[in-house]
Amino acid sequence: MDFDLTEDQRAFQETARAFAASRLAPNAGKWDAERHFPAEELREAAALGFAGLYVDEAHGGTGLSRLDAALVFEELAHACPSTTAFLTIHNMVAWMIARCGNQEQRDRWLPRVLTGELFVSYCLTEPGSGSDAAALKTRAQDTGDGAYLVNGTKAFISGGGISDLYVTMVRTGADSPRGISCLVAEKGMPGLSFGAPENKMGWNSQPTAQVMFDNVRVPHENRLGAEGEGFRFAMMGLDGGRINIAACSLGGARACLEAAKAYVQERRAFGKTLSEFQALQFKLADMATELEAARLMVHRAAVALDNHAPDATMRCAMAKRFATDACFRIVDEALQLHGGYGYIREYGMERYLRDLRVHRILEGTNEIMRVIIARKLLEAA
Repeated sequence: MDFDLTEDQRAFQETARAFAASRLAPNAGKWDAERHFPAEELREAAALGFAGLYVDEAHGGTGLSRLDAALVFEELAHACPSTTAFLTIHNMVAWMIARCGNQEQRDRWLPRVLTGELFVSYCLTEPGSGSDAAALKTRAQDTGDGAYLVNGTKAFISGGGISDLYVTMVRTGADSPRGISCLVAEKGMPGLSFGAPENKMGWNSQPTAQVMFDNVRVPHENRLGAEGEGFRFAMMGLDGGRINIAACSLGGARACLEAAKAYVQERRAFGKTLSEFQALQFKLADMATELEAARLMVHRAAVALDNHAPDATMRCAMAKRFATDACFRIVDEALQLHGGYGYIREYGMERYLRDLRVHRILEGTNEIMRVIIARKLLEAA
C-alpha cells in the first residue's frame, strides 16, 4: 500500500494551493462579511479544470479520481471552505449529468457547466424531509404531452437563486424511494421561484435559499435517466459528496492548525513563548494526530469509491462522520489557543469555525452517518 502522492497528484495539488493562496485567501474574509458570491473566481477555478474534476475526459471533464478531487478540495478549503463547498456541489451535479444523463443532455449542458458559464445546484432536501430524504413530497405530474408539472418546495439549497440549473429529486410514482425521479429545472422556467437568502451562521460566500415549484412545466427531455431512478442517483451522488465535504473540513482544520502553531511560537506569557508550555504542546500534538487520522480515512474512502468497493458507502459515511467532527474540534482548539484574539474576525479563526460547523449536518447529519455505518456492519454480520 503506497501512501505517497504521484507526481501528477503533487502537480495539481500545487496548482490548487497556488490558486487558493492568490485568488481565494485574500478575499475570503470580505466575501464572508459582505455575503458575496465570487462568481468570477469560481469561473477562474473552472478554467483550471476544477468544475468537473471527476467528469471523464470524453465528456469534457478533467477525468481525475475521487482521491485526486479530495486533494484539490482540501487545498482550496485551506483558504475558503465556504466557496470550496459550493464548488464541490457544482462538481457533484456535473458528474450526475455526465453519468446519468443521455448524450443530448450532456451536449446541451455540460460544456457550459464545466466552464462555469452555468452554475448548478442539487435539490433533494425539503422543509419536512431532511434526513428522511425518501419521504420527499415535491411531485411531478405527467401532463401526457411530453412534460411534467412540478409542485413543491426544496429547502437549504446551496446556490438557490443564483444557479442556472437545479437537478431536482421529485416524486413521479409511489410513496417510496422507487417513486422518485430526477429532473433538471432551468432558471427562468415559469413558476420557478426562490425564497430570500437564508441568514446563516457560516457559508456566507454562497447563498442558501428555498427553491419553489408552482406548476413548473419541465419537459421529459430534462429527466435524467428513467422514471424511478432518481433516489438511486441521489444516493450515488451523496457518497462522493460526503468525501468532498470531509475534504473541505481537512483544509479548514489544517489552516487553523498552522495558524495556531505560528501563534504559540510568537506569543509570550510568564516570560516564555506559549509553545514552551507542555500542556499546549500536547494540545498541538493531539490536533495534528486527529487531522492526520481524518485525512487517512478520507483518502481510504475515496479509494474505495474509485474502486467501486462493496464497502464504499460505509467508508464514505465513516470518513465524513469522523473527519467533520474531528476537524471542527481542531478549529475550536486553534481558536482557544489564540485566546481572545481567536474571537476577533481579523484572525480568521471564527470564520473557519462557523464554516466547518455545518459540515457535521449536511450531506447527511453525522447521526445519520452512524445509522448507515451500523446498518452496513449488521448486514455483513
